This record gives sequence, structure tokens and C-alpha cells, in this order.
Amino acid sequence: MSDQSSTIRVLIVDDHSILRQGLATIINRDPEMTVIAQAEDGQQAIACFREHQPDVTLMDLRMPQMGGVEAITAICTQFKLARIIVLTTYDGDEDIYRGLQAGAKGYLLKDTKPNELLNAIRMINRGQQYIPPLVGAKLVQRMSNPELSDRELEVLGLMGQGMSNSDISTALTIGESTVKSHVNRILSKLGVSDRTQAVIIAFKRGIVSL
Repeated sequence: MSDQSSTIRVLIVDDHSILRQGLATIINRDPEMTVIAQAEDGQQAIACFREHQPDVTLMDLRMPQMGGVEAITAICTQFKLARIIVLTTYDGDEDIYRGLQAGAKGYLLKDTKPNELLNAIRMINRGQQYIPPLVGAKLVQRMSNPELSDRELEVLGLMGQGMSNSDISTALTIGESTVKSHVNRILSKLGVSDRTQAVIIAFKRGIVSL
């Protein structure tokens, strides 16, 4: 990692090449920054990070092969000082929570203005966090929600695919009564009264994705 006085070296990770080029143009225009590498999925991101050890990494969340959360987790496990900003179109509170829990230091949406992006890169490079107010509010809301267990998340995902209790029971090889109790706990934790509302909230918050 470079010292504070030198150019901020940035790695861009996104599966859309046009977006990567656009980001690189904005960043390279700033005399204090330079894009040193680009990756199009989580696995490439880890390899690029190891090779270049950038000062700041911009990481998309949903990519083929390996998503952003997995890549952030792997990088932060190996490089404790990694400074990663999630840059995504998703502002569901589950996405925000998972990205920051994995070790990201900032969270920006892709419609962020160029100046805000550059400002965030500078702040993260200085070792600070960058979480816009709207994102922060959603994060606080997420922190106050009861945690769904791995099995409950699995059941909720299958509910999102339109499966009935007996379909879920077959898919997970568990009894239908067990599925029913998982569903009841999910409804209670999400604060809703039926499956449809549970699925709508799950999509809205990013717990389940299409």
C-alpha cells in the first residue's frame, strides 16, 4: 500500500466493462488517483488484489463466478488493511449489511455523482469510513431486525421461488411440519402475517434476489 503523499492506486471490480471504463475515466482524470487494475468477477478481484495490493478497491456486489461479498471476505481475511468500497445498484438493507460485515469500509450506489465518488475514495484511503446517510439509515434498520438463521434464509429463498411447504420439504429433505415452523419463525422475524408479504420484504431488503 502506498504512502499518503503518493497517488491513490485504485482497483475496479465490476462485470460490466462499460461501467468499468466510465469509472476509470473519472478516476484517472483526478491527478491524485490512478486505476492500476480492473477485474470482472470476485475471483479475478482476489487475484488482482494479491498482485497489485491497491490502496482502494471499488467492488460490485452481484457478479458471475463469485460475488462481491465473498470476494471482500476473502480479501479482508488475507489483507487486514484492505480498503474496499462497495459500489452497487442495490440499496437493500441486507446487501448493505452483508457488504459492510464482510469488511467493506464504504458503500456507494452507482448513481453517485463523480465528485462524491472521488471524495469517498479519498476518505477511505485515509482510513475513514464512507456511508451516505440513506445507506446508514437502512443499516440501522437492518441491525435492529432479528437475524434469520441459514436454514430460514434457505426456506425464504425457496418461498421466493414460489414453492409450497411440501415442495420445500422435498427440496431440503426435511419434514413438512419442520418447514411450517421455519415459515412461522420467518414471518415473526420479518414482522409480517403471510408468505406473500414475507417474500416482498425479502426482495425489497435484498435477502432474496431473482
